[in-house]
Amino acid sequence: MDTSRLVVAGLDHRTAPADLRDRLQLEDAALPAALAALRTAGFVEAMVLSTCDRVVAIGIAEGEALALPTLAAASGLPVSDLPAGLRLVGESAEDYVFAVAAALDSQIVGEPQVLGQLKAAHRTAQELGHAGLGLGRVLDAAYGAAKRVRSETRIAEGPVSMAAALAQLCRDLHGDLSRTTALAIGPGDLAALLLEQLRAAGVSDVVCIARLKRRAEAMAYRHGGHVGELADLPRLLVQADIVVAGQGDGRYVVTREAAEQALRQRRRKPIFFADAGVPHDVEPQVEAVDGAFVYDLDDLERVAARGRAGRQAEVERARAILVEEIARFRTGRAERRGVSAVTRLRRRFESARDRALAETGDAARATELVVNRLLHAPSERLRRIAAEEGEDGAEAALERLFGKEEEEG
Repeated sequence: MDTSRLVVAGLDHRTAPADLRDRLQLEDAALPAALAALRTAGFVEAMVLSTCDRVVAIGIAEGEALALPTLAAASGLPVSDLPAGLRLVGESAEDYVFAVAAALDSQIVGEPQVLGQLKAAHRTAQELGHAGLGLGRVLDAAYGAAKRVRSETRIAEGPVSMAAALAQLCRDLHGDLSRTTALAIGPGDLAALLLEQLRAAGVSDVVCIARLKRRAEAMAYRHGGHVGELADLPRLLVQADIVVAGQGDGRYVVTREAAEQALRQRRRKPIFFADAGVPHDVEPQVEAVDGAFVYDLDDLERVAARGRAGRQAEVERARAILVEEIARFRTGRAERRGVSAVTRLRRRFESARDRALAETGDAARATELVVNRLLHAPSERLRRIAAEEGEDGAEAALERLFGKEEEEG
């Protein structure tokens, strides 16, 4: 019997703060060694999903297959710094992967980047020879479920509408956005979506900073910006017309004091702060500073005319779709497991037919022999069941195997 099963292990937004997840992030160059180490640790197949919300190994494994210490070693993070983290096995791991693909397990429900990130991680593992049929079946089913969620619900409209709302608000405040500078703080997935929308709306100058410089470099590469230093935040705020903050590590990146100082040097030329951090990156008192316009995600959602009640209804519809798709996946898997038994049954019948034909050379006589031989063992078992459980037990066993048939005559 195959004892391998799906395992998901690592850190996510529920089990570790943002700064610790950042420290666990793996550079692209470190992935081949990390995937090889996961295989050594007991994974038959493995991939690493590394986003702002989570750094997790997803794989087919036997036994313990400890992933978190392996990821920590690959990223240079001391094991002593690690919390217990996330570890899911079997169906709970499958539920998690389906929810992640459909953006139902993101800090911002419906954010559109995660499906692409999951597919890219899967593709990398395939190219490196660490992902095969086992992971492929689970992930292909999860991709299909995510597609249904996006096509049959409006769950993804919320984040996209918020991004469009941000661009319009910035136009209202600054006019032609091609003459504005945007400062991006932190690598949050929704912050990245907001920044993409601003770039599409005409913002040409983007500066990216983060607590980990490599995250700022990745963000700058993705959005065609350049990298700044977090230590230079006071100077960068003076230059910024729009600030998109998505660090979300529980510490205010922009304080009232810093905002006041920057706006004073800008001669009160306004700054638009889009606070996409979860929790907030911009201190609430910044909103009271003359020239500071602060919008958090709830504010942007209201501007985009998507109420929480409507979004929750979409979430419930999306979860119902996932329940259907997960059930479909598991039914298909169970049926595949029965293929070998069905094949053996067919071979047994064909073997009995061939022997009967060889013995008699007569089709009618051969058919009688086949029926008698094939019915002998099942008949004995049905008699035994009837003796132990009564006639109803025997009838139930027969119906379970062959289904309910109308009586002849």
